[in-house]
Amino acid sequence: MAKMDKKMAAALAAVNAYLMQEEEAAYQAQLAAARSAQTGPSLWAIASRQDIMNFRRLIQMKAF
Repeated sequence: MAKMDKKMAAALAAVNAYLMQEEEAAYQAQLAAARSAQTGPSLWAIASRQDIMNFRRLIQMKAF
């Protein structure tokens, strides 16, 4: 009976380790996808830059 319990415990530990590895791999894939999606400039920065350029254009039109 003790041998069977040891085998069962070993099998459960192996399955648990495999599931943990799969979960970690999925988490790493999510992180990699999130990093690659954030490589460009943020939309807030683009919108702010566009507003600054529009205001400068308006000031130049008013000045000349």
